[in-house]
Amino acid sequence: MERRTMLKTLSAWMAGAAVPVVATAAPPMPLKKTAVEWKSLVSPAAYQVLFEEGTERAGSSALNGEKRPGTFVCAACSLPLFDAAHKYESGTGWPSFWQPRPDAIGTSTDFKMILPRTEYHCARCGGHQGHVFNDGPKPTGKRYCNNGVALAFVPQGEALPALRS
Repeated sequence: MERRTMLKTLSAWMAGAAVPVVATAAPPMPLKKTAVEWKSLVSPAAYQVLFEEGTERAGSSALNGEKRPGTFVCAACSLPLFDAAHKYESGTGWPSFWQPRPDAIGTSTDFKMILPRTEYHCARCGGHQGHVFNDGPKPTGKRYCNNGVALAFVPQGEALPALRS
């Protein structure tokens, strides 16, 4: 909720006015597994990126060239993270998106490259996906630079995989 909207709502509530309830989607329930459990569910390369915060080699993912309509999901837990309509060619060699799905990711700051960067991860399993930068296209100006091995693609019209439990 924007600050201005929140202040107006709070002011109306304090004045005794009825305040409408806005329904929002519930964030995904956290999923915790041991390293052994995750290793049994994903490839060694995916495990290294998702749970050891590695980075795949630029240009190595087939998903970088994926252009069909559909949904990109977390390779570990199958949570839908990005709509294909929000993917664009960034020229970096990694699948890039200008917007994630609501409640799909969490962020933190990492200092692995000395300067701070915003790392993002799956909101459900915590798997590392990539980093977000402020050099993307409109309307957000964001570039969610994703490791392809941390994603799976589901073409439009196919059922999304069940969330792993």
